Amino acid sequence: MCGIAGQFGSADKEFAIQALRRLGHRGPDANGIWESSSAVLVHTRISIIETGSGGSQPMILKEAFTSPDEGKFLKTASIDKGAKVIVFNGEIYNHRELRSDLEKQGETFTSGSDTEVLLRLVAREGLESLPKLAGMFAFAYWDEEKGGGLIARDPLGIKPLYYRKDHGVLSFASESRVLRRGDDPVDAEALRDFLLWGSVPEPATLFRPIRQLAAGHFLTWSRHDSSEAAPRRWSSEVLALRVDHGLDRFFPVSGERMPRTEAIRVVREALEESVARHLVSDVPVGLFLSGGIDSTVLLALMRHHLGPDADIRTFSVGFHDPKYDESDLAATTALQFGARHTVWKITPEEAARELPKYLAAIDQPSIDGFNTWCVSKLASREGVKVVLSGLGGDEMFGGYSSFEEVPKLKMLMKMPLVMRKLAAWMLAFTPKASPLQRLSSYLTGHGSWLEAYHTKRGIFTAKEADLLTESMCGVKPLQNDWSLPLPFANDLDVVGVLESTRYMRNQLLRDSDVFSMAHGLELRVPYVDMRLFAAVAAIPAKWRLEKGKRLLVDAVPELPSAVFNRPKRGFIFPFQDWLTQNLSGPLNQVEKGSPVPLVTWYRRWAVLVAQECLGKMGGKTED
Repeated sequence: MCGIAGQFGSADKEFAIQALRRLGHRGPDANGIWESSSAVLVHTRISIIETGSGGSQPMILKEAFTSPDEGKFLKTASIDKGAKVIVFNGEIYNHRELRSDLEKQGETFTSGSDTEVLLRLVAREGLESLPKLAGMFAFAYWDEEKGGGLIARDPLGIKPLYYRKDHGVLSFASESRVLRRGDDPVDAEALRDFLLWGSVPEPATLFRPIRQLAAGHFLTWSRHDSSEAAPRRWSSEVLALRVDHGLDRFFPVSGERMPRTEAIRVVREALEESVARHLVSDVPVGLFLSGGIDSTVLLALMRHHLGPDADIRTFSVGFHDPKYDESDLAATTALQFGARHTVWKITPEEAARELPKYLAAIDQPSIDGFNTWCVSKLASREGVKVVLSGLGGDEMFGGYSSFEEVPKLKMLMKMPLVMRKLAAWMLAFTPKASPLQRLSSYLTGHGSWLEAYHTKRGIFTAKEADLLTESMCGVKPLQNDWSLPLPFANDLDVVGVLESTRYMRNQLLRDSDVFSMAHGLELRVPYVDMRLFAAVAAIPAKWRLEKGKRLLVDAVPELPSAVFNRPKRGFIFPFQDWLTQNLSGPLNQVEKGSPVPLVTWYRRWAVLVAQECLGKMGGKTED
């Protein structure tokens, strides 16, 4: 796990030095720069697999692959016309199996690093190597002899990669702030989308010249033809994922026949395999334990895989206010599984000290993420480098209330038009900033799935977001396209796709990366695993999305009853109390300058975060 950056078509040493400085928090263990006349690659490292020098990056492979003498890795940034170089952020969990296959083809390895496996595989097979990778990754590969490079990203978008193209030069980095310049224009549509959703949907970023390489995509560059190369998808064909209007279709049309007992077996086996993959590490692996079903499942399977005597570290945050605090349940659960648990009960005074640091760490604007910031800081200060998270379980097994509410909203559009207009008119008189205002707007719209989903998940109405955007950046955003026809037989599958792409990918995964890496911590997500998705996809929705995640519960009978019998409430922070106590001045200020009533703390917070990110330009960004 690390930070990467670089350029194809230029070797700007100042860019490399600045990137190294700005990405330092992502790799406190080591760093390096490789450059030639046509490229520069930058890397900062957290040592997880092959913790010695054998895993150092940028990793450089000389031209002859199979010769032990010519296959050595260079410690210096020397230029060799046959050099093949990689910088890599992530983990390849099946690197041992891939290594074995490559050795049978004549490759000789000089380290135990998954990076060396990735480098040799890409050098040998090019794009055909990508579907063989099981893990999370964003990497950049350069072939000095061919004068060409490749950047690529994992199919589920776990690890980020941003890029910009300027006059034949491709620049890229793990965080968008590395690529920003003071004169970059704001992307009005991206700002509007943040105000609608609480995050910026890929591939956009808040600044128009900077794009995010979309999940499952790659981009190539060649010095022989530096014309504008466009990102292309690699994952949809090789992984048999259907794509409809840019959304990965993770689950097939439901209706296949499968006994529930078989579904339980499939889930159990696939989860065991995923957890085993995600425990591959040369350093101890901890766990974020909330006390809910998803993280407790991971704890049970970690204990199953590691055995009764393994030292498992678990971490959670709690609060002194009992209406928010659930840390006792997490501690009790950890005790039942013999884990060594650490909890941080955050006081309002501690929150006041952390909020400015959290705001400074934001790369792309997000309405959420402070919980990840706090629990990541806890694990890091306890000396842990790698943790697992239960992120993704709700999306896969229907844990959100949206699985019930969004189809109901869609059904409202079957009402006669005159009744819908009357209901919308009546709802327009509800208090400003009320979610009922979004419902009023929805009833007068086209009734698409995306509109229904926004009614549940959104922050501002479309009209409010347009007005706010124009007031904040001086540009009126283009009309938003709400059409999103999805040919699914089962409504719940549509919600699952929207939750997995709109919410999980654009917000939860991005927050998890940025705020864990801000503390030099590697965060792994066993539920967000392509092989797990493929296995679970065959299970009909009637089993997979049972209320209360019963399929998941039955697949892991080791779960304590106290965990799955309690009502789901999500992970709640006393955010409103903290903000009103510690940021009342800035929050009141954004209220005064707003062209729409903000009223609620989370709407004021969204505007404050947007303003904070708009103010972070180029070198002015705090590191």
